[in-house]
Amino acid sequence: MESQRGLLFVALLVVTYLLFNQWQLENAPQPQPQLEEVTVPSEVTPSANDNEFVPAGQQDNTTIAPVALAGDTITITSDVLELVVSKQGGDIVSAKLRQFDTEQGNGIAMPILTQTGFTFIAESGLVGANGPDSTRSGLPRPTYVVSANEFDMGDNDQLAVELNYAKDGITYTKVFTLTKGKYDLNVSYKVANNSQSAASMQLFAQLKQSVNVDTGSAMMPTYRGAAYSTSETKYEKYDFDDIEDEKLNQQTVGGWVGMLQHYFVSAWVPGQDDTNTLYTNFSNEKATIGFLAPTINVAPGETQTTSAQLYVGPKNQAELEKVATGLELTVDYGFLWFISQPLFALLLWIQSIVVNWGLAIICITIVVKTFLYPLTKTQYTSMAKMRKIQPKMTALKERYGDDRQKMSQAMMELYKKEKVNPAGGCLPLLLQMPIFLALYWVFMESVELRHAEFALWITDLSSQDPYYILPILMGASMLLMQKLQPTVAQDPMQQKMMQWMPVFFTFFFLWFPSGLVLYWLVSNVITIVQMLIIFRSIEKAEEKEKLTKKASK
Repeated sequence: MESQRGLLFVALLVVTYLLFNQWQLENAPQPQPQLEEVTVPSEVTPSANDNEFVPAGQQDNTTIAPVALAGDTITITSDVLELVVSKQGGDIVSAKLRQFDTEQGNGIAMPILTQTGFTFIAESGLVGANGPDSTRSGLPRPTYVVSANEFDMGDNDQLAVELNYAKDGITYTKVFTLTKGKYDLNVSYKVANNSQSAASMQLFAQLKQSVNVDTGSAMMPTYRGAAYSTSETKYEKYDFDDIEDEKLNQQTVGGWVGMLQHYFVSAWVPGQDDTNTLYTNFSNEKATIGFLAPTINVAPGETQTTSAQLYVGPKNQAELEKVATGLELTVDYGFLWFISQPLFALLLWIQSIVVNWGLAIICITIVVKTFLYPLTKTQYTSMAKMRKIQPKMTALKERYGDDRQKMSQAMMELYKKEKVNPAGGCLPLLLQMPIFLALYWVFMESVELRHAEFALWITDLSSQDPYYILPILMGASMLLMQKLQPTVAQDPMQQKMMQWMPVFFTFFFLWFPSGLVLYWLVSNVITIVQMLIIFRSIEKAEEKEKLTKKASK
């Protein structure tokens, strides 16, 4: 196989891979805002008899009271989070990340949970025989009493906000506990049973999101959807189509459920020693994923507490790993994760030294290209040898014409005689491709690169070059590489495709994040230098060989 054909093949593989990823994702228009409804899992939906519950899978989820609208909410603020909680039900209907801007430098906190433009909220409650969130004759969810409408952590290390509700001799206290610098918060229920009868209930927590949201473009495919973890499967995507087609209903010790988006994740983490039920639901163009904790029984005069953690924040692998096992896998590097993870660790280490993320990308490119130099040398040495025997191959074609069998045999003999491997230029490219793709996903998935500055006009390595200078330079470097490398292709169509490839890639990279284009540009420049070194060494070897032959005569 000729080297140019191999290069074209690899380029097409890269493009096909990216387009296939986008084909798997949804790309639909933004929905209009609408009132939100809460659904409780079918495992705890009561029948006509309030004390009798329908087994899992035998009854659809039941719709209960709407979430309270603006004005019936409280605001809880820490140094990194700003939460809006509905007094009715105690659900989190808005969450903003104070350390992340929507656009670089605009000072507007990044909204994750929201009901503006589309719905994405975190719901939780107590269901069961004595759970205040159970559906009973259309009763609304509990309206909690709170001491104030605004709570701010200030200079404290922790902030706990209590919401209180009492009914039938039972007091329910829902507590949101936030810690300074942390994106995970504790949501707990303290149940004090002052009645004359035992009380039983179950904690449920779920994330609900509109399914008609933008999931990226063909140039930057990103996943937006659900995921979960069990004791047997650390990380499993469960996209909106899966939720619509089949309800998840799985018991596990520990586990977690989450909703993913580019750079950020929201996840409920139940008690890791409990046997929890993970479930999904789909209704009114909204997908829900949640968990149901074991039943707690509170005897008369006793008080018990049940709780879960909610993470709403960036995909920081080190922090996610501390919250729950497998949650760090939401930084999804795909099937090449085993290459991407060490590359990301190396990138992180380099950045800690050079400080600037653009310089870190340049440094890791140098490291990777140095590591791959033996393959690069094999590739271009093979190309040079193929060019050297090209006149002999042309002579064979003229001699055997259309006799393909004899032509093939003669070419194999020629390769053997000249010690040329026809696949020598292609195989190194194929071996390098996994590393290129692994780095692509490192740059795509790493929240650390979001709004990271480099130099001059590149102020955000996660967005495209505003003046398209890097893509043009990248295309020029590809054109120079093409001029320098030997041309052995004979097919006119193949030659034209190779000539147009720099133009095609330049157009393709116009919308790529500038960090990726910077990597590719630096990689091309290093390759050009390596090519010149390799070709020069080959020329010196050939000159030495000629001198040796002359001396022997």
